[in-house]
Amino acid sequence: MTNISIRPNVEAFFDKRTFSVQYVVSDPETGACAIIDPVLDFDEKSGATATINADRILNYVEAAKLKVEWILDTHPHADHFSAAHYLHMQTGAPCAIGSHVVDVQALWKGIYNWEEFEPDGSQWHRLFEHGESFRIGELNASVMFSPGHTLASITYVIGDAAFVHDTLFMPDSGTARTDFPGGSAEQLWQSIQGILALPDETRLFVGHDYQPDGRSPMWQSSVGEQKASNSHLSRCQTKEEFIALREARDKTLPMPKLILPALQINLNAGRLPEPEANGTRYLKIPLNALGSVIWD
Repeated sequence: MTNISIRPNVEAFFDKRTFSVQYVVSDPETGACAIIDPVLDFDEKSGATATINADRILNYVEAAKLKVEWILDTHPHADHFSAAHYLHMQTGAPCAIGSHVVDVQALWKGIYNWEEFEPDGSQWHRLFEHGESFRIGELNASVMFSPGHTLASITYVIGDAAFVHDTLFMPDSGTARTDFPGGSAEQLWQSIQGILALPDETRLFVGHDYQPDGRSPMWQSSVGEQKASNSHLSRCQTKEEFIALREARDKTLPMPKLILPALQINLNAGRLPEPEANGTRYLKIPLNALGSVIWD
């Protein structure tokens, strides 16, 4: 249950290459903090990786004299690499994700033909269950299971702030797609109802902003604002209307350009593949694994 009288500090870091928003949420009293959904830089044209985004976060943490207690992912991302493992190596803080990540691992183990991969969530230090609580300094944080976009999506509720990943976008951008393997428009509708049951004053922080009509990046709204003006929800009075709208829109969307490279990294908690005998790391791209596609 959110406590809107407790207001953590939230610093956002927008990655313009993937339209991702990364967060540092901190306890004003103790300086303890958590890093949420960090990005490991990847250039699909050259195969280059870098830690530009993650180091920017670390520089902020150092300048603000914060102590990293958690590195949190909301779900296995399909559009960027997670920097969770890199940040764990830099800070020693444990990495965590929702417990249903094992369902996504099992699904994609077959797609990637990963014979040696263990789909048991052991790649993270902690798997959170729905309703579970944990601490960030003196802040109480809780976990809401929010499937629909993926089988494993969760929302972190920390004081008056909720980190809603890709379930909701800014009101002018609507809601998340549900056409990835394991996605469900019906589950997304139910997850949204749970988020909108939080107090209207609850601050909502989104995982992406695609800047409709070229506006500047935005990432913070509120439960009340989403209820009043979300561009998808305002057109749907019932679950059935929402499912029809969401599924029709999903049929028009191309796959994210990084989905196949990203998930083999992110289902391993941000670890890159081990180097082969020549010292080089290789990504594995299954061909024609996702069925029919929209060509863009």
